[in-house]
Amino acid sequence: MADPKGFITTPRATPVRRPVDVRIRDWKEVYLEHPTHATQEQAGRCMDCGIPFCHNGCPLGNLIPEWNDLVWRGEWEEASERLHATNNFPEFTGKLCPAPCETACVVAINQDAVAIKHVEVEISDQAWRNGYVKPMPPERLTGKTVAIIGSGPAGLAAAQQLARVGHTVAVYERADRIGGLLRYGIPEFKMEKWVLDRRIAQLEAEGVKFRTSVNVGVDIDGAELLRRYDAVVLANGATQWRDLPVPGRELSGIYLAMQYLPLANRAIAEDSDPAKVEISATDKKVIIIGGGDTGADCLGTAIRQGAASIVQLEIMPRPPAERPSYQPWPTFPMTYKVTSAHEEGGDRRYAVSTQRFIGENGQLTGIELVEVKLNDGKLQPVEGSEIVLEADLVFLAMGFTGPEKSPLIDQLGLELTDRGALARNDDFSTAVPGVFICGDAGRGQSLIVWAIAEGRAAAASVDTYLSGVASPLPRPVRASTRPLTV
Repeated sequence: MADPKGFITTPRATPVRRPVDVRIRDWKEVYLEHPTHATQEQAGRCMDCGIPFCHNGCPLGNLIPEWNDLVWRGEWEEASERLHATNNFPEFTGKLCPAPCETACVVAINQDAVAIKHVEVEISDQAWRNGYVKPMPPERLTGKTVAIIGSGPAGLAAAQQLARVGHTVAVYERADRIGGLLRYGIPEFKMEKWVLDRRIAQLEAEGVKFRTSVNVGVDIDGAELLRRYDAVVLANGATQWRDLPVPGRELSGIYLAMQYLPLANRAIAEDSDPAKVEISATDKKVIIIGGGDTGADCLGTAIRQGAASIVQLEIMPRPPAERPSYQPWPTFPMTYKVTSAHEEGGDRRYAVSTQRFIGENGQLTGIELVEVKLNDGKLQPVEGSEIVLEADLVFLAMGFTGPEKSPLIDQLGLELTDRGALARNDDFSTAVPGVFICGDAGRGQSLIVWAIAEGRAAAASVDTYLSGVASPLPRPVRASTRPLTV
């Protein structure tokens, strides 16, 4: 155990965000550096529980009490080893995961949870700073080849695991750069892309080959993949965005979030102005439909581009500030959250539904809303509550419905579940020999931590298939093929 009284004597403290009026003038990450000794004190709040529920809260089964104890003692290299034993990319999860481990923390029963995410990021930072993270190429090659379709966290995790046991791995990505939504979907102010680039360099040093600007199913078909590779892993995500088919949807000025968000990231990558892109919120009245993380990403981006006004809409009622009784510990509760983007500006409106878009001469000018309320579990409009908001731009950030219907699905003879995900077996295999599915493509829209867990678990199944014996690769204890979300 770390500090026996740490959870009693030390209050929770996490890195401070830069002042709003400073950070909205750039695209850098929002947090100030946190003193190392303060991080060690936070790790000392861990109780080293007899039953560490944080293990169950984390789909990767991260050894949280172990590396908290090592951090408190200043044993950073050993902490890095324990962290990387279960998580290929802890800096990604530390920055982007909503931390179901923290809501499952035993301290969180009646106090603020241990700052697990922050400690995780600091371990990773220390590891990179001190050279603890090194490429781990295999001692020998097996002669087996694997194609991985998609370079998001699931695909990258599977690629790294398979390369480390000696398989020759090629990762295909239809975009011009590796990373999937980590590259172009996540704004710089949440994770700067050099963080991603250094991991990609590590994978390359371990032998992973990257093939960018290749739309598999179009530029290369499924039959060719099966001829060329001994196994194929689909980790192409669930990027079929949910649309809003209401009157006026055809008006100019209405965009999906992923038509908007990548433009600023591309501009930064090309050293151009993120505010002077094809779809810019500069001086515009912006409406964001969708109250989740993607909506918040649109909010932070629009603020940095200099929007005249921004309103974020959510059809559900405002969540409670505290854990509700029907979502007891250690489950992940749906509570009211204020992201860094919400601190920076904009208006949030709950329990409203879009009735129609309004325009003139084909151009969006406004949006008509109606208040809704829950009645017998269904959202019903409130009579007489209609309002109209002016709008120059609307961004649809309402989540995903499953993987895109790529020609590759038919080329490989794959099937879909009744929820629109790619069908697979409990070991991530499909009815097609040698074809495996992991991440959101098979699970449905979920968390980055689930993507990494599934990539690692699928890699173990692929290795078993290729070698004919039980794989030495670890399989996360919570990795499951069930298409559930947190």
